[in-house]
Amino acid sequence: MIITRFAPSPTGTLHIGGVRTALFNYIYAKQNNGKFLVRIEDTDQVRSKTEFEENIITGLHDMGLKPDADPVRQSERKHLYLDAAHRIIESGQGYYCNCSTERLEELRNAQMKAGKKPMYDGKCRDKGLEKSENTVLRLKTPNDGEVRFNDLVRGEVVFNNSELDDLILLRSNGTPTYHLCVVVDDADQGVTTVIRGEDHLSNTPRQMHIQQALELSALEYAHLPLVLGENKKRLSKRDSVTSLDEYISKGYLQTSMINMLGRLGWSKGDKEIFYIDDLLKDFRIQEVQKAGAVFDLKKLDWINTNHLANLSLEDFIIQLNPYLDELGIKTSNRQNAETIIENLRTTASTLSEIAIDLIPYFADIKEYDQKSVEKFIAGSKNILEYVLRQLEPLDQWTEQALDEVLAKCQKELDLKTPQLNQPIRVALVGSVKSPSLGLTLSLIGKELSLERIKKGLEMTF
Repeated sequence: MIITRFAPSPTGTLHIGGVRTALFNYIYAKQNNGKFLVRIEDTDQVRSKTEFEENIITGLHDMGLKPDADPVRQSERKHLYLDAAHRIIESGQGYYCNCSTERLEELRNAQMKAGKKPMYDGKCRDKGLEKSENTVLRLKTPNDGEVRFNDLVRGEVVFNNSELDDLILLRSNGTPTYHLCVVVDDADQGVTTVIRGEDHLSNTPRQMHIQQALELSALEYAHLPLVLGENKKRLSKRDSVTSLDEYISKGYLQTSMINMLGRLGWSKGDKEIFYIDDLLKDFRIQEVQKAGAVFDLKKLDWINTNHLANLSLEDFIIQLNPYLDELGIKTSNRQNAETIIENLRTTASTLSEIAIDLIPYFADIKEYDQKSVEKFIAGSKNILEYVLRQLEPLDQWTEQALDEVLAKCQKELDLKTPQLNQPIRVALVGSVKSPSLGLTLSLIGKELSLERIKKGLEMTF
């Protein structure tokens, strides 16, 4: 059975690069009727926080990436790591080293000065030192030969053992290091396939040496290309939003994020819109590209627009309500609330922006776009007065009837469409952003529309 795992460190909120890794692990496991597991690597006691762990688990669940077993925590498994370390020292595959920090730093500086790769020189390898408060446990890495494995993404990968030094398994205070923990956890959880970012590629030969020392089965590996920002550098908080929470709070759907991340480094012909079921059917880990994948915000906007359009009106309103609540918008005060939402659901690419666009239809305009006021309203007194006179006696306040009145006004005043429509639009919604003007007037209603046009007149000269 194929068993994959996602192993985040709870030192921050769920990163979108992490979601992509979790997604590919989930899909590969499910495609092979296997299991997807989550492991919390919380050995960093200073930076690891319970709230970050909860954020990660909740985020995965919300994205539909639910593990097939309760997550395990490295902080609760120290006995397993110490037992593995004991087996390694007993088998002669490891040794204790008492080299001081000062000596190691001098060695490192000398090697770098000579243009060599900084590596431990194995000084204590054959000393037969006993464990003490000043010793670390190191793995006896083979001095020659090579590590060779087939990566599902990168193909055959080869590392020369001569490029790898004797890494530390236990620190002098007895705590296990990352590499030992990972190997022991993967074996204990029955993991068969490790899918992770390419920044872990150089860790693989080290972990394979530990597997061999513990006489464990070899694993299958796939190293994914890094997620890059639009500057083609690794995605970081300095140049882009990286937290999943921040994208969801901006009004991107979870399905849109799955779609966007699933397409990072992988494609399926001309098909652009995917849901999780599509990925389960079409995705192939072997088709993932080796080059870094750019997280394009404009592409995400386009994807989200499509996912929003595919929602039923009922589901769209359910998704929209939290953003309306955040703005204090109460739709219950308008009888035509659903009609308003239905006609404005395509005004923007995110739910938060759509909610903002709905404000003038459910609440007073608290702030007008000053540039629009100066450009379109300031010198439009005659236009607004004429339109107001034509609209006030209108009995049928329908889109069709309003369009006919507006067409008549445009002809009588000999104006181009923007010259007539934009001053009215700014008076109605505070900006130039709205559906067609006849529709906008019909949605706002006669009484409020006339009131706002009169208020617009107060801004003219």
